[in-house]
Amino acid sequence: MFTGIIETLGTIERVEKEGSNIHFELSSALTIELKVDQSLSHDGVCLTVTAISDHHYRVTAIDETLQKTALQLWEKGRIVNLERAMLMNARLDGHMVQGHVDTTGICETVEEKDGSWNYYFNHPKGENWVTVPKGSIAVNGVSLTVVNSNDHSFSVSIIPYTYEHTTFKQIKVGDRVNLEFDIIGKYIARLLKT
Repeated sequence: MFTGIIETLGTIERVEKEGSNIHFELSSALTIELKVDQSLSHDGVCLTVTAISDHHYRVTAIDETLQKTALQLWEKGRIVNLERAMLMNARLDGHMVQGHVDTTGICETVEEKDGSWNYYFNHPKGENWVTVPKGSIAVNGVSLTVVNSNDHSFSVSIIPYTYEHTTFKQIKVGDRVNLEFDIIGKYIARLLKT
């Protein structure tokens, strides 16, 4: 379980395909604090650390993960948002994020607002993929508050701190992002349909 509050950034140093899996080797300031078998959120995708060597660590994405996320687009040199699993004795500053991406979305518009930024995303319609104004959503693992929403799109506003300390400064119109909808909203939507 994560909070969507990004701790630091990581850099993809190597991409290796093996069958239907892809292994990623990353470098990060967090590497020295990691251990094998630990869960780590990468742009909102929960991946298990499988090896650590010097200042690099390795994770593997299987076909199921690759089909539901934007990881198949990752290349050497890409910067990703990183967050370790939350501690049960700490404040929950963001919202409950599982690291289980529901789908991907496309950035439709980026508006600079003299000190903040508005991002507009669209996504496929899903039975339980619900956004509501002032509700929560995770975009590339970042916990955000929804500004406007409809059945297949939503917008968020980004403060300067988030812009500078996450990968939002790299997101351009047409880019694909990982989306995890609010878990409580998904349960409610599912219950209302039954």
